[in-house]
Amino acid sequence: MNSRARIVVCDDDPDLRDLLVDLLTRDGYEVEAAEDGIALRRVVPRFRPDLVVCDLMMPGEDGLSLTRWLRSEGHAAVLMLTAMGTTTDRIVGLEMGADDYLAKPFEAGELRARIKAILRRTMSANLAAGRPAARVKVGRCVVDTEMKALFNEAGERVELTAMEYDLLYTFITHARRPLNRDQLLELAHHKKWDPYDRSIDMRIARLRKKIEFDPAKPSVLKTMRGEGYMLVPDGE
Repeated sequence: MNSRARIVVCDDDPDLRDLLVDLLTRDGYEVEAAEDGIALRRVVPRFRPDLVVCDLMMPGEDGLSLTRWLRSEGHAAVLMLTAMGTTTDRIVGLEMGADDYLAKPFEAGELRARIKAILRRTMSANLAAGRPAARVKVGRCVVDTEMKALFNEAGERVELTAMEYDLLYTFITHARRPLNRDQLLELAHHKKWDPYDRSIDMRIARLRKKIEFDPAKPSVLKTMRGEGYMLVPDGE
């Protein structure tokens, strides 16, 4: 669950910021740093984190305001850090939308446990609601299901039509399960099967060019002889 989650560490203390980035990177997360609110607002839309570890008291825009922004935009879960560990601070932070709160100084083990718990809760909430995660790795790309967008390994947006997205989303919600053309037309486009309709095959060909490691040898969107197509997100 945590191996490829994306985390942004936002703290104006460069020593602590570098320490947390190093710690979380070694734990297997993808991590970026932001020194203040301006940097965070620049990093989040591009990096699309699953979690932001955010200091409460920073010059300029503080952690409470940033948390409110993150939650209103639905960008990421928030773990708030502060040197002011009063009950009032904790309540205000949680009311602003923070998922958890950690007072400084803290042990690395406690930080790791809080992060794992937050990611577990947010992923479980998506599953309980029948939704995929906000970010899904598919081949060499990432699908942002909240933005309904596809991004390549460099974080650049890949052009995707609405019908291509609907088809890809259907595969994501039925990953590792073969789907025939009839099922795909019904699930993705709410259409009945037409023996002369080759639109599904054309869209799959276009999707393969965008997400496959090698479009000439599809390992992500596989053709299952006699069964249809199947999404194997990691291309095993």
